[in-house]
Amino acid sequence: MVAKVLTARNLTRARTKVIANKGCCGIDGMGVEELTSYIRTYRSDICRAIVTKTYRASAIRGVSILKSNGGVRILGIPTVIDRWLQQAVSQQLAVYFELEFEPESYGFRPRKNLQQAVLKSQGYINDGYQDIVDIDLQGFFDEVPHYKLLQLVYHKVQCPTTLWLPRKWLRAPILVNGKLVKRRKGIPQGSPLSPLLSNILLDQLDKHLKYKGYKFIRYADDFSIYTQTKSRARSIGNEAYLFLRDKLELPINVCIRATTV
Repeated sequence: MVAKVLTARNLTRARTKVIANKGCCGIDGMGVEELTSYIRTYRSDICRAIVTKTYRASAIRGVSILKSNGGVRILGIPTVIDRWLQQAVSQQLAVYFELEFEPESYGFRPRKNLQQAVLKSQGYINDGYQDIVDIDLQGFFDEVPHYKLLQLVYHKVQCPTTLWLPRKWLRAPILVNGKLVKRRKGIPQGSPLSPLLSNILLDQLDKHLKYKGYKFIRYADDFSIYTQTKSRARSIGNEAYLFLRDKLELPINVCIRATTV
């Protein structure tokens, strides 16, 4: 798969996407406006380093932003070069995974959006599924176990070099308040690869719920399950919690609310 990642067409498409998304500089201070000239000069060297596994991922710049509840979230901003390469890998990984994702997943997917998720929710409610389990995976992006995620990727693509790259990015330290902090779990929010990786992991939950025949909707790390009784809502909520804890190994603060419309 790494050969497909490094094709001129895929890299050019990734460069265009990164430039269009703009975004802040990483720890090296390079802006997206410098990306084209840098690639023109060093592309061959970078591709060679990836193939020979001598490429070194840069540390991530941590940026604090305020959350709506008054808390603080740390965004991880990779360098522009790493964002370009992550976008190139994401484009090819999506070929393997996207068609197998469940239709109830609406976040960060082609031709899927929040409005569609809301309409689907209204359809469930109108059909009488008015007792709803809302599960908030608080801290999800900070707690994702790397080995579990990388196993899912490797099982699908069977390419050691392609797997080596995401491992490097996942393990890259983050610069927070002038100090480099090691990372052994979690997906940095702010990288082009993070949305796809989160969907790859949580698709396991989607498939479990689908196999059980439950009515549900997921948008990134937020999901709701629609039932017809409060007791059923509580039972399914507990089941989902155990799946997240035992199967996906997510030691996170799961907030389960059974509400009635």
